[in-house]
Amino acid sequence: VQLQASGGGLVQPGGSLRLSCAASGRILSINTMRWYREAPGKQRELVASVANAGAINYEDSVKGRFTISRDNAKRTVYLQMNSLKPEDTAVYYCNADIATNWEQWNVYWGQGTLVTVSS
Repeated sequence: VQLQASGGGLVQPGGSLRLSCAASGRILSINTMRWYREAPGKQRELVASVANAGAINYEDSVKGRFTISRDNAKRTVYLQMNSLKPEDTAVYYCNADIATNWEQWNVYWGQGTLVTVSS
């Protein structure tokens, strides 16, 4: 099983980016999918999550600016980031709870994609 994240880059304050993370491999089912970020000198933090049934949660600082969504047919989770601020600069990681058989669920991580917000 692999998670492939993409979409990071350099953007000016106030700009937008859309991150994508696609799961591939021998997957039976995917439950919750999440985006984390790790800024320089800080601990990795949970940014947003979306459950298979649709429940969504956001970290307080991104509420109203970021939108998480998923396409189950494509096994992909997205993070639309608007009104970006310099403090959003970080490496963004996706992760997901994935079953490869009905007796085993594991958490898988993507490789990270760098988002830099700077003028």
